[in-house]
Amino acid sequence: AQGGTWSVHGTAPDMAGKDMANPTGLLLSAGMMLRHMGLFDSAAKVEAACFATIKDGKSLTKDLGGNAKCSNFIEEICR
Repeated sequence: AQGGTWSVHGTAPDMAGKDMANPTGLLLSAGMMLRHMGLFDSAAKVEAACFATIKDGKSLTKDLGGNAKCSNFIEEICR
């Protein structure tokens, strides 16, 4: 069976350049792509970092009930 990867569906041009998007969907999609490529440890790290950041609650984007910007959320994931 062949696999494929796609970008997150839908666009939000009104959010472009405003540092306010929630990157979780993109990051978890990247984790699925890594898993498909056999990079299981890397996929697990990306997924765990996303879930830990959300659970911590300190750097949540507005749609998740916080006030953080996309860049703040990403910085927290990279820690």
